[in-house]
Amino acid sequence: MLLTYFEAAPRRVLALVSVACVAMLAFGLYLQHVVGLEPCPMCIVQRYALALVAIVSGITALANKKGLRMTGSAVTLLLAGFGAFVAARQSFLQWYPPEEASCGRDFYGMIEMFPLQRVIPMIFKGSGDCTKIDWTFLSLSIANWSFLCFAGIALVMLALLLIPTRETGRKPG
Repeated sequence: MLLTYFEAAPRRVLALVSVACVAMLAFGLYLQHVVGLEPCPMCIVQRYALALVAIVSGITALANKKGLRMTGSAVTLLLAGFGAFVAARQSFLQWYPPEEASCGRDFYGMIEMFPLQRVIPMIFKGSGDCTKIDWTFLSLSIANWSFLCFAGIALVMLALLLIPTRETGRKPG
């Protein structure tokens, strides 16, 4: 039944992926600004990947042509794969932390060491520790959940690419 949905409504599936990504980004911002969790550089990279997945899948959902949908789905698959790789790397670092954790510098250390024009881009790289587990749900960290979400998105995109879609609006015969 699920595969029939992919076949019949690929644009709706792409729109749902986009909405799900926006919801995950909103949850990440909630954890940062309300709960007070500081994102690490790898978390920030995952946010960028998630934002790009949301944008590309949202734009692809608007495409009427099959070729554009296939291209957008392939790009979304690659972006989700990149996000899954970063999340898997962070999960690995959390399970097997190195002796010295160095994911980034603190804000004051950056100001003392670098000129302001270099500090401003560094601010957006995050400052938390990539090996630290601040939050869990069902014994999985944010990085673990991020990996599962990216992997799920990649599987959905793979299904969209491999399952032939019905052409709507064709005349019989």
